[in-house]
Amino acid sequence: MDIVNVFANNVKKYRNKIGISQESFAEKAGLHRTYISALECEKRSISLDNIQKIADALGIETYLLFIEEGKENNR
Repeated sequence: MDIVNVFANNVKKYRNKIGISQESFAEKAGLHRTYISALECEKRSISLDNIQKIADALGIETYLLFIEEGKENNR
């Protein structure tokens, strides 16, 4: 599992699911739009504090950002 790829895909998936742009999402999370873009493109690492901000802004539990697509029920 490539955790950076999984995280990036999940951020984008959950952001699209709630139907907001990177810019609106970044504002909601208290982060910069270019930072969100870089995360979704797997070009940036992320701190635990920012992971929590992202999960809170998405309205999801933090651990969901680390579950690989198709493996939700294999825990």
